[in-house]
Amino acid sequence: MIKKPLMALRDVVALPGVTAYIEVAKAETVSAMEAAMENDQMVFTAAKRDAESSDVNMDNLFEVGTIAKVKQIARMPDKYVRVVLEGEKRAHLLSLESTDEGYILANIQESEEEEDVWNNADILSNHGEPTEQLKRVAMIRQLKQLFREYCDRQGKMGQQLQDMVSESIDLDRIIYMITANLPIHYHLKQGIIEPDRIEDRFTELMIVMERELGILRLQGDISEMVKQQVEDNQKEYYLREQIKAIHKELGEDDAESEADKFERKLAKLKATDKVKKKIKEEISRYKRISSNNSESAVIRGYLETLLAMPWKKMSRDNTDVAHAKEILDADHYGLEKVKERILEYLAVKKLNKNGTGTIICLVGPPGTGKTSIAKSVAKALGRKYVRICLGGVRDEAELRGHRRTYVGAMPGRVINAVKNAKVKNPLILFDEIDKMVSDGRGDPAAAMLEILDPEQNKHFSDHYLELSFDLSKAFFICTANGTDTISRPLLDRMEVIELPGYTENEKFHIAKEHLWTKQLAQNGITKQQLTITDKALRTVILRYTREAGVRGLERRIASLCRKAAKVIAQEDTKTKIRISDRNVKEYLGKPVYKPNAANEKPEIGIVRGLAWTSVGGETLEIEVMSLKGSGKLELTGKLGDVMQESAKIALTYVRYLVQDQVSEDYFEKHDIHIHVPEGATPKDGPSAGVTMTTAIYSAVTEKAVRADVAMTGEVTLRGRVLPIGGLKEKLLAAKEAGIQEVLVPKENSRDVDEMEAEILDGIELKYVQKVEDVLKEALA
Repeated sequence: MIKKPLMALRDVVALPGVTAYIEVAKAETVSAMEAAMENDQMVFTAAKRDAESSDVNMDNLFEVGTIAKVKQIARMPDKYVRVVLEGEKRAHLLSLESTDEGYILANIQESEEEEDVWNNADILSNHGEPTEQLKRVAMIRQLKQLFREYCDRQGKMGQQLQDMVSESIDLDRIIYMITANLPIHYHLKQGIIEPDRIEDRFTELMIVMERELGILRLQGDISEMVKQQVEDNQKEYYLREQIKAIHKELGEDDAESEADKFERKLAKLKATDKVKKKIKEEISRYKRISSNNSESAVIRGYLETLLAMPWKKMSRDNTDVAHAKEILDADHYGLEKVKERILEYLAVKKLNKNGTGTIICLVGPPGTGKTSIAKSVAKALGRKYVRICLGGVRDEAELRGHRRTYVGAMPGRVINAVKNAKVKNPLILFDEIDKMVSDGRGDPAAAMLEILDPEQNKHFSDHYLELSFDLSKAFFICTANGTDTISRPLLDRMEVIELPGYTENEKFHIAKEHLWTKQLAQNGITKQQLTITDKALRTVILRYTREAGVRGLERRIASLCRKAAKVIAQEDTKTKIRISDRNVKEYLGKPVYKPNAANEKPEIGIVRGLAWTSVGGETLEIEVMSLKGSGKLELTGKLGDVMQESAKIALTYVRYLVQDQVSEDYFEKHDIHIHVPEGATPKDGPSAGVTMTTAIYSAVTEKAVRADVAMTGEVTLRGRVLPIGGLKEKLLAAKEAGIQEVLVPKENSRDVDEMEAEILDGIELKYVQKVEDVLKEALA
């Protein structure tokens, strides 16, 4: 047992063969070092179990410590003393003694170290090495290999440590050197030096090194991942900065990123919190996705659409009824029902500003001004006008939009129209709503139900937007040539307003007040250069056109203006041309239609009926001939199923009427041939029933039918005359053909009461209830 001054270490373990630099401030520790310097410079160093405690006793000191030599003491200005120690041997602490000088003496016993077998170079070169020597060689190699990997991960500083260890061939020295340089807790270092057997110290060090290497590997992986991410971010930042520099060099101000633009637009957007949240999420996704990714373009298009939608932006309606009436009267002649309905809407809007949108369906032949009146309504209201043509639309996605899972997905036509209008309350015109087509890809008419229903379109769902949009503030106007092809549920959502064909007088005023002025401007002609007389204009209407609308009339007027423009351009701009009833043929050629298409005298088996078509009313001449035969009924003229059934009913009722006027076997020995001229034109409808009955009766009884009479009506098997539709168009056609008397079903009298006096002027109406009434008036 030997005695040495005690140096209690805090957070530090002194190791044999390793130089340690320690700063101390405690008086008893400084006294112990001074005492050592006066003797053999040797002290016993032991680490405290509890580094925070100031107690120095057997319970608070580790049993195993190191005998170290004090190489140097340097006093610092701040009362600290810097000490350089060089560890020499391991020793066990047995007891402690206090001294009068103020320091503590440690009674210690040196550890018995195993014999060092490596100092003899001959042993290393001996090929017959003992087993213990081989074991030591293996330990040294394994330690050096682990430490090499550890140093490789430490960079340049680790390389210096590796060089120091690699030169040593002493296992104990290698263990102490490695332990001293590991950044581990001092308790772990104490655990390495405590075992007396060198194999145990080796094992403890291996466990600690494997743990440290595992930590370093994880740190390396994390560092590599972070480094890669930082490099990617730096690369992206660098590239963006380059793009900005290029924009700047090109003189383009818009150098900010698209994501920044979207965020700036979002800050200004007026929308609900739900919409803003959705847009914010999409912007975050857009930032994370590379611009080379195909999904980037999809998200960009989606964001542009969402940010362009007028979620809360509305235009202010002009609810001045007098102003609206002035505009409608200036733009359109006639159409009193339509104008009245629009003015009613404005009056209600003035009283109830929060009212929902209105759905009006204008039904009438082509050229009657359905589309143009929608523009005038938008002008009168002060609303944005957008037109959606539904002709030939067969895919529901065209209205509802495509889901964004599809390539080339886009919003539906309705949302696009609202986006282009830039307000949520535009006037939307659904043109040709009767021309939509249903097939296997969907039923667009069913999609229109939600769009046009005021109770549903508050939350209209477009597949592309994935957000509901309020369409209830929009003003919808639909146009159609007829309601037959419109589905009943869809028709129920709309308020139908009929636009029948124009009378001759209405066409004259439209041509004079609107069409003539319009075509003069389009052809670059002034009113002084070209004039037309009222009589010439009426001649163009009667002799060169036959239609319900005025589209054909406008083409004729345009033809007059072009031919006049040719003359003016060739001769002199000061040339004045006057078109009259006498010279209109020079510009338009021979008249296309006769002024009076009625028959000149009563004839047997020829009766003039009245028909409704999508382009207005027409007179329909039906011819019947009775010939000897075998009792067949022959039908020609491309008749539809309804007209064929009407012909059979008419023949049956005529057989009932003439059973006392002809022989009993008359119909067995005679063939009845019914023909409707213009055989290439398809014809169908129930309103030819009375006409066929009268014609068959006339042919069978050989009684002539008056030439100045026309008729319309459906016939039952019992001879009753049923009401028909399109009476106004039919009466206009009769008037154009020069018919003086028209036989009309009694139940259609309510339609006559609503007609303008101009339509009925020059025509005498006779109401009929049975076929007998028809025959009484029609037969000569």
